[in-house]
Amino acid sequence: MTRPAAAALALALALPLSAARLAAEEVAPQLHLSLEQGQALAAHALQNGDPALTLELSRALLQADRRNHTAWHLRAAAFAQTGQPAKGRKAAARAFRHAPDDASRYQLAQLASRLAYQSGRPTLSQYWLRRTATYAPDARAEQLIARDYKTLRRINPWSFRLSGGVKPSSNVNNGSDAATLQVDGLGSHQNRLGPRAIALSGLIGTLDAGISRRLAQNANSQTMLSARLYVQRVALSSSAKAKAQDAAARTHTTVPRNADFGSTYGELTLAHAFRAGPADSGGSARVALTAATSWYGGERSYDLAKLSASRSWVLSPQMRLTLSGSAEHRIAPQRLSLDANVLGLGAALTRELGNGDRVDVSLGLRDTRAKSKYFASQTTTLRLGYAFDEQVGPARVSTGLILGNSAYPDQVVYTGSAWQPVPGGRTDRSAYADLNLFFADYDYAGFAPQLRLRAGKRFSNLSKYDSSEFSVSLGIQSKF
Repeated sequence: MTRPAAAALALALALPLSAARLAAEEVAPQLHLSLEQGQALAAHALQNGDPALTLELSRALLQADRRNHTAWHLRAAAFAQTGQPAKGRKAAARAFRHAPDDASRYQLAQLASRLAYQSGRPTLSQYWLRRTATYAPDARAEQLIARDYKTLRRINPWSFRLSGGVKPSSNVNNGSDAATLQVDGLGSHQNRLGPRAIALSGLIGTLDAGISRRLAQNANSQTMLSARLYVQRVALSSSAKAKAQDAAARTHTTVPRNADFGSTYGELTLAHAFRAGPADSGGSARVALTAATSWYGGERSYDLAKLSASRSWVLSPQMRLTLSGSAEHRIAPQRLSLDANVLGLGAALTRELGNGDRVDVSLGLRDTRAKSKYFASQTTTLRLGYAFDEQVGPARVSTGLILGNSAYPDQVVYTGSAWQPVPGGRTDRSAYADLNLFFADYDYAGFAPQLRLRAGKRFSNLSKYDSSEFSVSLGIQSKF
């Protein structure tokens, strides 16, 4: 660069902006600026309120190098000053793509999030805010991101949820531990269980996705329309395939495939939530109407319509009580055993302890009123949960114990020669424990891995329903 040209550039930077523009224009035919000098002049114009000049200079810089993240950054800021946030967000995204370090990526993702929000795209703003979480420099920054994300969630009429996992399990099909049929009160029978009824080991993969749209909202209520899709697929282990082949040969049945144990559930829900009780009580209520369909083994099991309601009370600053109920009607079931209406009642108590830990106790009652009395049942489930406030090593820890009791008063069983009622009806008792480890410090875009260990056993007076399970699942969960 010549000395006269350098002097002209120095003069342009020292003069007021209007003079700077004139100086730049006058020397432009003769002046060849370096990239650094052009960037300095573009930044100077931006800081002094001339974004139009910044746009002109940044365009020239990008003609020289399309990967110049600083030029894209200047262009994004200039678009923001000129009231063009949509164009600014696109420029910020290009700058983010070519940013040389994490600090720059953090700054640019924050800019893209703000510009997306200013252009009326809250969902896109949430996306970019999650990108900032990946490059947050410290815990304070992460807390601010989480706070801003919750604010956007309240503002955005759309919300999305996604989780999934992979789980090795000793019992992927909820099968029996027994190989032959035994009935308390009727003795042992040589009827061998088929390959679909015995416990098979393997791998379970799940995907749970949801989307919601807020239809109406005011200070006291909101109405939401949501959809959910839950998919579970199974891959049998080599030992399970061999076990299934042996059972199929002994019972003269077909060998099951992986697809025979896959399930799919989809639902659409219209829900209305509102404040309940005195204005300062913190109480709330919710009513919902759900239409759903359930598939198993590649075949539709049934459709359903369900009405549910809940009422929540704040008993103290540390304690909340929720009561719930539901009524489900199954439509066009494919088998007699699935033809039923189901009533449910529930109660849940949550208490936060003085050290920040949380205790949950819930009780569920389920009455299945089947068209055929042989499939009618009543189930009671009690769950005790405990979540630690402080991390244990690298993980947030929670654990739970689930106790269950199910009664099938008119259960019958085929003993080889005739159908006979089970003396006193069938009774199942179960106990399961789980341990959940959430590794919040190892996140990407606000999603962190979760490890879950589950073990338990079900005891029945009908051996076909004796089962046990041990599984380890690895999934993802949002921090926000």
